[in-house]
Amino acid sequence: MKKLLVIGGSGFVGSAVVRELVRRPEFAECRLTLPTRREAAARHLAVLPTARIVEADVHDPAVLGRLVAGQDAVINLVGILKGGEGTPYGGGFARAHVELPRRIAAAARAAGVRRMVHVSALKADADAPSGYLRSKAAGEAALREAGLELTIFRPSVIFGAGDSFLGLFARMARIAPFFPLACPRARFQPVWVGDVAAAVVESLLRAESIGACYDLCGPTQYELAQLVRYATRAAGRPRPVIGLPDAVAWLQAWAMEFIPGGPMTRDNIRSMRIPSTCEAGCALPFGRVATPLEAVAPGYLRG
Repeated sequence: MKKLLVIGGSGFVGSAVVRELVRRPEFAECRLTLPTRREAAARHLAVLPTARIVEADVHDPAVLGRLVAGQDAVINLVGILKGGEGTPYGGGFARAHVELPRRIAAAARAAGVRRMVHVSALKADADAPSGYLRSKAAGEAALREAGLELTIFRPSVIFGAGDSFLGLFARMARIAPFFPLACPRARFQPVWVGDVAAAVVESLLRAESIGACYDLCGPTQYELAQLVRYATRAAGRPRPVIGLPDAVAWLQAWAMEFIPGGPMTRDNIRSMRIPSTCEAGCALPFGRVATPLEAVAPGYLRG
């Protein structure tokens, strides 16, 4: 492959994927195009020798068409965790997770680009309780209907330096004497961002990945309360966790929706009703061994 379009390449997962592409000798000659709403948001990737940052609105079909034209493959990593209420998916979820994949598929068909890799979410399903998971399923469906040479990844919650999960709890511990926690028994199987990036990049080299959908999980399942305690302890600020009754948790999430960047929404609570865990015996694809959370998290949570 000589040209790759990485949509969402400046984000947390996208940055890891771009760095993995640059690191791999198989992609040494590959030119990477990274569209971003604001060039400053991708400044940390500007030093990479094969990356070209383009300030562009990928939601504009004409702009997207120009970006896709001439590419050998497209990687879509766009995802949001808060999408609003009041529609089948939530307005933001519909735009990011459904309409954008549909536009990417249309642009790819028009440009004759066949190969695509798409990062979705574990337990995405049209009948899921949350707009987030329903929208992720609808985005997958839009891409499948396009008849592309498609590979889909469905990770559980992703951790790593710069994450908005464990890192968020560690930062909150600076000011919070304790954590009143919604859904303390919600289950997750966190997967390291480096493992996700490696799987995404490797799939471009594997013909058997075309048409496949891979669940991505780490080696261990945890309850949310365990993860919060672990994050605060690893950050050097251990904090007690107090589980909230469902009604109180719902009110807390509703109130947090009015806070810019608030850590919880009602749709997040709906998502957590479904365990974000893999089936027993599930392993990472392509023979990769999942990295334990405890091997990575202390190194960045201490900071």
